[in-house]
Amino acid sequence: DLSENFIQAIPRKAFRGATDLKNLQLDKNQISCIEDGAFRALRGLEVLTLNNNNITSIPVSSFNHMPKLRTFRLHSNHLFCDCHLAWLSQWLRQRPTIGLFTQCAAPAQLRGLNVAEIQKNEFSCSGQTDPGRAQFCSLSSGSCPAMCTCSNGIVDCRGKGLTAIPANLPETMTEIRLELNGIKSIPPGAFSPYKKLRRIDLSNNQISEIAPDAFQGLRSLNSLVLYGNKITDLPKGVFGGLFALQLLLLNANKINCVRADAFQDLQNLSLLSLYDNKIQSLAKGTFTSLRAIQTLHLAQNPFVCDCNLKWLADFLRANPVETSGARCASPRRLANKRIGQIKSKKFRCSGAHGSPLCPWWHTGTEDYQLNSECNSDVICPPKCRCESNVVDCSNLKLTKIPERIPQSTAELRLNNNEISILEATGIFKKLPHLKKINLSNNKVSEIEDGAFEGASSVSELHLTVNQLESVRSGMFRGLDGLRTLMLRNNRISCIHNDSFTGLRNVRLLSLYDNQISTIAPGAFDTLQALSTLNLLANPFNCNCQLAWLGDWLRKRKIVTGNPRCQKPDFLRQIPLQDVAFPDFRCEEGQEETSCVPRPQCPQECTCLDTIVRCSNKHLKALPKGIPKNVTELYLDGNQFTQVPGQLSTFKYLQLVDLSNNKISSLSNSSFTNMSQLTTLILSYNSLQCIPPLAFEGLRSLRLL
Repeated sequence: DLSENFIQAIPRKAFRGATDLKNLQLDKNQISCIEDGAFRALRGLEVLTLNNNNITSIPVSSFNHMPKLRTFRLHSNHLFCDCHLAWLSQWLRQRPTIGLFTQCAAPAQLRGLNVAEIQKNEFSCSGQTDPGRAQFCSLSSGSCPAMCTCSNGIVDCRGKGLTAIPANLPETMTEIRLELNGIKSIPPGAFSPYKKLRRIDLSNNQISEIAPDAFQGLRSLNSLVLYGNKITDLPKGVFGGLFALQLLLLNANKINCVRADAFQDLQNLSLLSLYDNKIQSLAKGTFTSLRAIQTLHLAQNPFVCDCNLKWLADFLRANPVETSGARCASPRRLANKRIGQIKSKKFRCSGAHGSPLCPWWHTGTEDYQLNSECNSDVICPPKCRCESNVVDCSNLKLTKIPERIPQSTAELRLNNNEISILEATGIFKKLPHLKKINLSNNKVSEIEDGAFEGASSVSELHLTVNQLESVRSGMFRGLDGLRTLMLRNNRISCIHNDSFTGLRNVRLLSLYDNQISTIAPGAFDTLQALSTLNLLANPFNCNCQLAWLGDWLRKRKIVTGNPRCQKPDFLRQIPLQDVAFPDFRCEEGQEETSCVPRPQCPQECTCLDTIVRCSNKHLKALPKGIPKNVTELYLDGNQFTQVPGQLSTFKYLQLVDLSNNKISSLSNSSFTNMSQLTTLILSYNSLQCIPPLAFEGLRSLRLL
């Protein structure tokens, strides 16, 4: 099965040796070329599907060597039903049970007709083509696509309904016209084989994605026309190496951010149009490399004329090349005024510093090199303050981390809020430059396993003054580069020997002012780089469980101050490292009370791994203490009258059993956020009414 890939052509020897192949599926690719004899080796083939490709023509007798073929599909292609495809009609009529809905796309008089129903005399060729010569494609040197016209080095495929760029075009072409089609993307190396190309026109398509190397190697290209598409981002390096380019039209797209180095290789560009996009700001130096620029179109963009755009006004006054009349959209005092006519001092930012909308724009420093990526999500989160690469969301009474944070963020300040749970949302996977996270002075009592997944670049994590009661290794998974971990002023009572697994680069660990009474042997062994450890202001119980620590402290000499015993009474206030080994003793029966992590489980239930069973317990509400990572929850045989609203907080649930309760109705929000739920059991209840959106969001549900 090769379906849903980017295959553009089937060469003659592709399946040589695959004589026993029985099933070949090539649906939903970009196939536009099938070489003569491509399937000749497949004598045992029983199933061949070629749906949803860009096939315009097929060599004569391509399928005659498949005597066992019982399933054949060719619908949703661009078949050009001229004299060269007449053979296919006869072939399909001889096999009436296969190839159903194989239809012509052109010429106009045959469009939409089933190929098998068209008479032989209707498959005609114009006088410009040779009826005796089949229009096969050749992968060695390329050929003119059947639906296009080719002459004098120009390949003209305008308005042919294409959804992808044809493959195996003439290698000697100098111009290709692909405007007015339905092309959605430009794949990697799409034009790289055509070294003589001087002009590409892809205007008025549906292009939303361009591969960074789409135009790689086109050193002769002087005109690139991309207006009238749905482009939102210009990938890094997409115009790299286009040294001969003179005309670049990007107008009428949805571009919202332009990298500072987007045009760095375009020294010969004379006309650049960014007219009618979604650009709010431009990085200083964006046009510096355009030494030959004569015409620049920037109008019809929602420019925010703050201090970050002052450089553009200066540039336009010194280089009067902007001829479209670019104007400010905001702030209100500058709205509708031409940028090039506004005095520099008018470009102001509120506060002492600006908050650039693309905050990686710091040319000439390490910041710029680190933050050169462009991302559509660049606006500062609501009510937060963004200065340089610092996002300050402190003192806002936030209950969760904002969903949309600029990709360039290096420091994230979330201190002094009301965040209680750090959920594993994957937010840090989108912040590759993040170095510091401040979550101090919140209400954090739970950190979901994997909450910091993707935060490998973070070196400082501050969780001072929160409500954490325990620490487990999964909490910090993903923080591979962490060097400073501040856990001061929490409620941590016990440190397990796997609490800090994976934090091999941590140098500073502060556990100051917690409720730690004991620490398991080997708890700090995985902290290979640890050089400073603060254990002060904790109520240590200096019994036999802690005997190892006194010796460890004396040998390592990395502890700040002198952590002291609080129990037993005869050792109170004595520094741990001063206690003699025999004095770390336990009463009879206390030897087994070491700091062992206990899985969280409600008193009324039984728990095994991530399975929680609370069946037949006369429950009317969800018990407290259900693990956040629960995957199966059995609540059958209880007294529930409605679906517990808290269910939606357990986002890893895959099975919920609410059978044999007293539930009489469901609400539209009963199962919100339970996207992983596959099994829901509601039998033996009193259900009378199910609203239309009761099961909305249950995308994975298989059994109800």
